[in-house]
Amino acid sequence: MKTAIVHDQLLEFGGAERVLCALIKIFPKADIYTSTADLNRLGKHKNLFKDLNITESWFGRLPILKYYYSPLRFLTPLIWESFDFSEYDLVISSTGSWMCKGIITKPQTLHISYIHHPPRFLYYYQTAINWQKYAVVKVYGLIVNQFLRQYDFLASQRPDILIANSRETQLRIAKFYRRESEVIYPPVNIPTKLNASKTEDYYLTVSRLAKAKNIDLIIKAFNKLQLNLIIVGIGKDLKYLKSLAKNNIVFAGNVSDKQLESLYENAKAFVFASQDEEFGIAPVEALGRSLPVIAYKSGGVKEYLIHNHNGLFFEKLEPESLIEQIKAFQTLNKDKLTQMKLNARKTAEKFSFDNFKQNILELISKKLQT
Repeated sequence: MKTAIVHDQLLEFGGAERVLCALIKIFPKADIYTSTADLNRLGKHKNLFKDLNITESWFGRLPILKYYYSPLRFLTPLIWESFDFSEYDLVISSTGSWMCKGIITKPQTLHISYIHHPPRFLYYYQTAINWQKYAVVKVYGLIVNQFLRQYDFLASQRPDILIANSRETQLRIAKFYRRESEVIYPPVNIPTKLNASKTEDYYLTVSRLAKAKNIDLIIKAFNKLQLNLIIVGIGKDLKYLKSLAKNNIVFAGNVSDKQLESLYENAKAFVFASQDEEFGIAPVEALGRSLPVIAYKSGGVKEYLIHNHNGLFFEKLEPESLIEQIKAFQTLNKDKLTQMKLNARKTAEKFSFDNFKQNILELISKKLQT
C-alpha cells in the first residue's frame, strides 16, 4: 500500500519521535508529512531523518512564524487541512499537542491515528510552560483554547482507528473524544543483552527539563538527602534548576547513546517525578537495564511499575514523600534488591519493537479485512 506518516512536528526529539522512528522502520517507503521541521534542532538524532522524503507544511516554511507556534495555534486547522492525501491507501498520524489527527483523507484511505496524548494545554494538565501566570496570555489562551477544543474534538472523529499509547491515554480519549481506542504500547529501546556493571553511588533521572517533569522536586529531595544525583537532559528550566542544586547534583546535559547506556547500567535507581505522564519511555528504558524505578504514582507509570516488585512509588508530589521512598530503597537487603532488578528487566521486555510492529500490522490487517 502507498503509505504516508504524519507527525506533529520535528523540532525536538522525545518519546513521540521514537515512535515515529519505529513507524518508519515498519513502513520504510512511507512519505513523511509534518507541520514544521528543523533537523538541526534534533541534535545527534537528525541523521535518523536526513534521507527521508519529508514534506513540511506552508507554516513550517515561513522562517519567522514557525518558531512562534504557541500563540498561533489557531492556525492548526489550516495547517493540517492544506495537505493532500488522496493518492495514499494508508495514512498514519502520530499526534499529541499539534493535533495532526485533523488531516482530511478520502473514504477509501485508511487513516490510523496513534495518540500520544490529547493536547495537555487544552484539558488543564500540567504543561512545560506555566502560561496562565501572565494575565494577558491567560485571557488570550482561554479564548483560543475554546476554539481549539472544538477543533480537537472534530479532528478526533476523522481517523478510522484511534490507537492509545497506554490505558491512561485510552481513558482520556474516551473522556474527551467519546471514542473507543486500541492500546498499543510504544516500543522502548532495551538491550538484548546486559553488560556486566558495577553499581556506583548515584541515582539517575533522564528528562526534558520542563515544569511538568518536576525535576525541581527531585533536586530538593536530593539536596536534603545529600545523595548523588545525575540529571540527563536539557530544557528551558536548566538555569533555574541549576540555581537550586547543591554540589551533589550533576547536570550531564545531552549525552551520547554510549554514555547514557553506561549511566543506566551503573546507577543505583532511576527517579521519575512527572505528573500525569501518559506513558513514560525513560522509566521503561531504565527497567530494561535492570534498574529499579522510584516514581510518583501518577498516569501511565502505574501500568508497569509495581510497588516493591520492580520499584517504589511515592504518593505525594512533594520532596518529603520522595525522600521517604529513597530511604526505604536504601535499606533493601541484597536479595530483595537482586530480585527487584530481575523483575525490572522482565517488565520491560514486553515493550519491544517486535511486539509493537506485530500489534500495528495485525490491527491494520484486521481493519482491511472488515
